Amino acid sequence: MSDQDYVLNQAQAGGLEISRVLRNTYGLLALTLAFSGLVAYVAQQMRVAYPSIFVVLIGFYGLFFLTVKLRNSAWGLLSTFALTGFMGYTLGPILNRYLGMPNGGEVISSAFAMTALVFFGLSAYVLTTRKDMSFLGGFITAGFFVLIGAMLASFFFDISGLQLAISAGFVVFASVCILFQTSAIIHGGERNYIMATISLYVSIYNLFVSLLQIFGVMSGDD
Repeated sequence: MSDQDYVLNQAQAGGLEISRVLRNTYGLLALTLAFSGLVAYVAQQMRVAYPSIFVVLIGFYGLFFLTVKLRNSAWGLLSTFALTGFMGYTLGPILNRYLGMPNGGEVISSAFAMTALVFFGLSAYVLTTRKDMSFLGGFITAGFFVLIGAMLASFFFDISGLQLAISAGFVVFASVCILFQTSAIIHGGERNYIMATISLYVSIYNLFVSLLQIFGVMSGDD
């Protein structure tokens, strides 16, 4: 009987831990998305120029690895907001580009609505079915290198439709990452809510930007 009680207590403790990680993750994600949106709005209103690719890469990866290093301390929260704020800053000039289109507002609204629909739909699916999506890890690794290769090819070769294909690839990649990360939380594979938050945030960011490009091309004015 004592062994059964021990197992039951362990299961209850694990369930409470998962609930805590989920609650903290979605709470922090909501705050970072709001903060990122505010920074993007300010950058858009100020009409700041889009930073060079080197600044974007150094800023993103520098802040990302800093957050990873500080993930178990209160400083990790600060670096999380620094990272998401920086990504919001890069989003401002992108929004201005689409707002300069005749139907830019509609393109942005459509991309935003579709991003929200995909995120909430995929999250609800995993949270409801409780399916283990760990098998997607190999796909994510392979997809990452395929997308990197396609992006490098786009710099050197002018291939018709390649940019649209890359955007579509990022939509699929980001969607799979959302499934994988949400599953990792509910199955105990991810116990750090800061890491879970930045993973979901990056997926949402990539999903939104990729949908922007796809809808922009479909509109016929990009």
